[in-house]
Amino acid sequence: MKRSEINLAISRAKQMMEEYSWTLPIWGYWTKKEYEQNPKMKKYCKDHQMGWDVTDFGKGLFAQQGITLFCIRNGIQGNNEDKPYAEKLLFMEDNQEIPYHSHKVKLEDIINRGGGDLALEFVEVDDEAQELSNDISVLVDGQVSTIHPHQPLILKRGQSVTVERNIYHKFYAVKGTGMVMAGEVSQVNDDNNDNYFLETVGRFSQIEEDEEAIHPLWNEI
Repeated sequence: MKRSEINLAISRAKQMMEEYSWTLPIWGYWTKKEYEQNPKMKKYCKDHQMGWDVTDFGKGLFAQQGITLFCIRNGIQGNNEDKPYAEKLLFMEDNQEIPYHSHKVKLEDIINRGGGDLALEFVEVDDEAQELSNDISVLVDGQVSTIHPHQPLILKRGQSVTVERNIYHKFYAVKGTGMVMAGEVSQVNDDNNDNYFLETVGRFSQIEEDEEAIHPLWNEI
């Protein structure tokens, strides 16, 4: 993935935040040099996986399968003295998706914060990673909704769904409805150890440095 693609994705996310009057913590606007000048905050963000995150899952098809995220707050999994929760913003362009994945530790709510329609699809698998055909019950703003495997659940602005542990799910901006700004409120997030994908993907992209970064990603701090 090219750095220019990452810079454009971050710029697009910042524009959408301005449209919906969202403001990041001050370090969300820092350059790499500014992180270097604030070593305590740099270490805290790196240890807590907080900051910008842009990925094409190693496929080189960012416009079709990719996502731009910003982790605002987070604890550290396994550290009982740290905060037990996390919050993220997630940005998907029209028809852009994040592939099927699940979490063993993290329970999360996904919220449509603004923009177009947000779709989620769910599936359960057995111990051999074979898909099951049973229906899946999810909570949509506290109300039970029963859906079939791979049946799109459409969230309009303001709606949210609770994603249970070990349930594989993908989500995407519904084609023709525009870019989506989603939110994630969850237990502690660990992108190094608590993402399980149905297909072989790379969680973090290899980056071609074709221009200078406007903001470093959290794993580059």
